[in-house]
Amino acid sequence: QVQLAESGGGLVQPGGSLRLSCVASGSVLITSVMTMAWYRQAPGKERELVATIRSDGRVNYGDSVKGRFTISRDKSKKMVYLQMTNLQPEDTAVYYCKGSPNYWGQGTQVAVSS
Repeated sequence: QVQLAESGGGLVQPGGSLRLSCVASGSVLITSVMTMAWYRQAPGKERELVATIRSDGRVNYGDSVKGRFTISRDKSKKMVYLQMTNLQPEDTAVYYCKGSPNYWGQGTQVAVSS
């Protein structure tokens, strides 16, 4: 069994930056081979993929965050990070960490407003 817990959300002004963290419980032998991802869900909208990182390190980003967000992981610490820069009001959402096949965290709120 794997549990995920996000942290790092908060209120930031447009143009600002935040780093989200996700820590996984469970065996490192299991978590290290998982594909990890960040999703987000804004009020009234469907949950959307933000970024993924595979066990081999390959990454993929949603079109709306390319060039602004960076996903990374530290397998030994069972951590996944999402560095977010040049945040805009449309980035306001609850951000969720996901581990394959279908483990989800509880989410962390990100609000971008002046």
